[in-house]
Amino acid sequence: MAEENHAIDVLLEALQDLAFEDFLQFKDKLSNTSYKARWNIPKNSLEKASQACALVSCMKEHYGEDIAVEVGTDVFEEINRRDLADKIQEETVKEYKQKYRAHMIKEFLQYKEVDACLGDNLTVSSRYTNLTIVTKPWTNRKGEQETISASQKHTDTSDEQANIAVTVAQLFQSDEEGQAPRTVVLVGAAGMGKTMTVRKIMVGWAEGVLYTQFDYVFYLDCKEFSPTEEVSVVDLISNCSPHRSTPIRKILDSPKKILFVIDGLDYLRFPLPQPENDLSSNPREKKPLETTLMSLFKKIILPESSLMITTRPTALQNLGCYLQNKCYAEILGFSGGARDEYFHRFFDTDHKADTAFKFVKGNKTIFAMCFVPIMSWTVCTLLEQELYKNKNLTRSSKTNTGIYMFYLSRLLKCRAGEGKQDLQHFLRRLCCLAADGMWMHKVLFEEKEIKERGLDQPELLSLFLNENILKKGTDHGNVYSFIHLHLQEFFAAMFYVLEDEKETGGDSGTYVKDIKVLLENCRTSRKDLLLMVTFLFGLVNGKAIEYMKQRIGCRLSPRFKEAMLRSIQTWPRGISSTSKGTMKIKDLAVFHCLFEIYEEDFVQRALNCFTAIDFHDMRLTQYDQMALSFCIKHWNGLDSVTFKGCSFEHHNYEEELIPGSAPGLNWKTWPTAQRGVMSSRFSTALSHRLQWCSLTEDCCKDLARLLALHPSLDQLELGDNKLGDNGVRLLCKGLQQPTCQLRVLR
Repeated sequence: MAEENHAIDVLLEALQDLAFEDFLQFKDKLSNTSYKARWNIPKNSLEKASQACALVSCMKEHYGEDIAVEVGTDVFEEINRRDLADKIQEETVKEYKQKYRAHMIKEFLQYKEVDACLGDNLTVSSRYTNLTIVTKPWTNRKGEQETISASQKHTDTSDEQANIAVTVAQLFQSDEEGQAPRTVVLVGAAGMGKTMTVRKIMVGWAEGVLYTQFDYVFYLDCKEFSPTEEVSVVDLISNCSPHRSTPIRKILDSPKKILFVIDGLDYLRFPLPQPENDLSSNPREKKPLETTLMSLFKKIILPESSLMITTRPTALQNLGCYLQNKCYAEILGFSGGARDEYFHRFFDTDHKADTAFKFVKGNKTIFAMCFVPIMSWTVCTLLEQELYKNKNLTRSSKTNTGIYMFYLSRLLKCRAGEGKQDLQHFLRRLCCLAADGMWMHKVLFEEKEIKERGLDQPELLSLFLNENILKKGTDHGNVYSFIHLHLQEFFAAMFYVLEDEKETGGDSGTYVKDIKVLLENCRTSRKDLLLMVTFLFGLVNGKAIEYMKQRIGCRLSPRFKEAMLRSIQTWPRGISSTSKGTMKIKDLAVFHCLFEIYEEDFVQRALNCFTAIDFHDMRLTQYDQMALSFCIKHWNGLDSVTFKGCSFEHHNYEEELIPGSAPGLNWKTWPTAQRGVMSSRFSTALSHRLQWCSLTEDCCKDLARLLALHPSLDQLELGDNKLGDNGVRLLCKGLQQPTCQLRVLR
């Protein structure tokens, strides 16, 4: 059904109110009026239209309704009836605003996520989660560093930062002196939520709840700009609306009521700075696109209009000095509370959201990176698949390395145009930078070093590094840092397994790929390299190598696998030999490395020469327990387990029965690691020391059953737990079973 056009009714009323002489004058002017190369209305058709109604019908038939209204307005002005022209124009503008807002809602309210099913659309209101945004005006104090990137120390977005942050609605608010910024630059690293924030702004304005001081908000997508085209500001405005007739004159009459949202400045493939003489103040004058944009930025065109520019930090280096009356707003990502909210918005039930969020919070490596919205999306997407398959996240096969690889593939998807060979070269240099930084305790890299390493490719560099912009007058130039330290550690690990080029050129870096030196330092003196080493184990997994090749185009080599195996077998800080020849593992890091590689044969070979776990006073997270449980399941020689003074994070999950446990036993009350110990290898373990492990009466019934079901158990130590009298009675019943062969109970 065609949309009702009220402006055409106002045109009809205006013609009906004309005196006969004025009506004839209108027809005469109309007969000599053409519209954008269209033929004039034939005179014989106009002669037949002796009444206002017939004339309007004739105009509609010849021009269409929208153009008929526009032409009629122009003719009224030519016959000096500006009052009637204004009346029609007022109704036209009113209708245009309604249609334009409806169009913006249609364009921005719904969206499809990456890899979503056909027709599976989401709404901004259902998924958008408030981001931490910090504003800071550009200052001229010599040497001052601008806050144009996330923290140099790689700290994630804390709740304390969230308390001092501003909301999207406050970006154009006046300060204490009553001055409001005319230009807001919204800066954020890749995946930080700039695009979703723009969607939120466009929908909020169209619904009348955000930026109500603006009558028009025009969205300009830099990804769609062609550097060869010549456009005017009027063209840019007209292209934002699907309607044929745009009331340009009325729009331009009130520039204070206009906001231009220029999204993705970093996507522009041409330089913005232009000679002053080339800039134009005429909004109707066609100029090269870069000239028109720079005229807007410098407030040469429509100086009273407002701008919002979204960009990654790398695009700001040469732009800041050209912007007028500006304020910088940096997106720092999700606070801790916002991460929880995002999980609840992502999952369809609170139970799933709570389960997933508690699970992720138990993994510090992943939770820390979830301040980046695209990482939160990555984690939620993977855990949603795991919940669908297993329902129990403690049995998930998703390692930290696997999640980071999936995150990397999502980041690179928006740069699909880059050739795989070019990407391989870039990643090799980036990984070299990351590795050198880890060895030298370095997280900030000067611009000179970036260029010397051949990394000055803004479209790729901005995916992984933040640019910390220094004011003019300093001698150091700009400095760069990885979005998060964990991302630097991931790329540093990749440095050791990326296949070398035939000619390495300047890619070798300060440190050669000596895997033995890395592992030896990690085991003895450089604990800060541990996460990097665990990523390294994950990257030599066979499936990981294939994934990186197929999805990202990177060729990884498993050639260091045997050296890594020997490193585990001789891990000096975690292994001690007793007088009986028992080899104990005392370092939890061993299990995390083996969990990351996630290969049963490798784990079995690595643990063959060990017979005991000896942990004291450790706080084991859910992820720690997953790693332990996986390794214990494939550890044939385990005969002694000590968890003295250890505490276990514990969350209830849907499944009560753990595969491999004795039939009918309910292990819901046990932490994951203890369940793994008890169920997987209990029959072969001779000794269990569980002092100070916060065991309660609830555990004793299961312990009593296992005393009867596993006669090989020789020693059980439960001292300093809160078993209670009833718990002790339950244990006594287990001891009375004829199959119980326990020799020592403490």
